[in-house]
Amino acid sequence: MQKPTIVITGNPQWRETVTTQLEDRFIVHHQAEFSGYMNTLIESLAALILVDSKDSDWVIWTSTPKASPATRRIPLILVSDDADIRANASVQGADVSISPDELENNLLKWVDDYARIPDPEKMKQLDCDCQEALPELAQQGVKKFNGGEYYKQHDLFEEQWMATESPVRDLYRAVLQVGVAYFQIQRGNYRGALKMLQRSVQWLVILPDSCQGINVKKLREDSFRVRAELERLGEARIHEFDMTLIQGVEYNPG
Repeated sequence: MQKPTIVITGNPQWRETVTTQLEDRFIVHHQAEFSGYMNTLIESLAALILVDSKDSDWVIWTSTPKASPATRRIPLILVSDDADIRANASVQGADVSISPDELENNLLKWVDDYARIPDPEKMKQLDCDCQEALPELAQQGVKKFNGGEYYKQHDLFEEQWMATESPVRDLYRAVLQVGVAYFQIQRGNYRGALKMLQRSVQWLVILPDSCQGINVKKLREDSFRVRAELERLGEARIHEFDMTLIQGVEYNPG
């Protein structure tokens, strides 16, 4: 399993010290520019965000992830030597605010307490679940998806998701959300489509490339291409979207 990712925004003075302490256990990503910030958080499945209040854009770094359903659950620590900023940090979305000294002196404790790290046992169970056959309801959902009946595939995959308690339920949720995004594109709903594509990433990136006969790797790559094109066009030009980018779910029962 890939190491969890911790994202450090801007270029704080403590960046290298923190990186040195964490690099054995985590991928530490330095996000110097705001451009691409949300995609980094979404696609890396970030476990923790560290924001420095000395950066003039710290409010944007802090509040933006908390405004999106795809990233709002990522824990965020604001680092500030200003007591007034720390006292009001939660208003901007920080989960906790600490001083630079607290960060450097007790870094591993803060990370252990707040970082959202995948459960190894859950991932092991997911791998086992993926070796099983795709349930009948989900098979019907795939047929509806591939027939362009995205609303109906939603109902079928949702029913399967609700009936499943094991980690493989994330497979059904991922396909469901991609299908809903494609439905929203057909309707010209830019924001709805982008929101669902962003949400689906958190499930798609933790799934094996193949799960219960579904080619997750292809679905992931297809949906990423669709999202990239939506972002390139922007809301005003969604009518120019190339519908040939929308592909079906590749399913091989084996």
